[in-house]
Amino acid sequence: MHGKPESASESARATADRLAITELIYRYCRAVDRIDPELGYSVWHQDGTADYGEDVYQGSGRGLIDHVCQQHRQTLGHSHQISNIIIDLDGDRAGSESYVTATLRVPKGESLLQISVWNRYIDLWSCRDGRWGIDRRVTVIDFDEIRQVQPLSKATRGSRDRKDPSYTVLRPPRD
Repeated sequence: MHGKPESASESARATADRLAITELIYRYCRAVDRIDPELGYSVWHQDGTADYGEDVYQGSGRGLIDHVCQQHRQTLGHSHQISNIIIDLDGDRAGSESYVTATLRVPKGESLLQISVWNRYIDLWSCRDGRWGIDRRVTVIDFDEIRQVQPLSKATRGSRDRKDPSYTVLRPPRD
């Protein structure tokens, strides 16, 4: 602990801020898995930037969402999981590191390939007008693989759009 102890109200605000940032990290994954650009845009500040490396994408956060959604439309399916979220708060600014596993399935002739990427999102955040958003994201790829797979079953209930059953119970975020 640094300096003087936090008051109860400071501690409550820090908890609320951490939860708000964590929720946005989760919503990013939901946005790209459901191919929901509007939800994805809500995670970023208007001037936020993303650096996924020069071979993948470098530019605006909104442009990243468009790029990822367009790429995911070309796959048969994909799923992102987040873990090990660490958030360092400093008033209305924050930094975070999140471990990410992204898995995608793509057809190749008669075969089915699975691409798995283990990476980390290194995010700078700010709270503007009472709303947290990403100012800058740098993605670090720790390792990846591609391999041929044989599915055990066919996904039949979910969809990669707002027709997915999750939209019947989860509302879009409010600004």
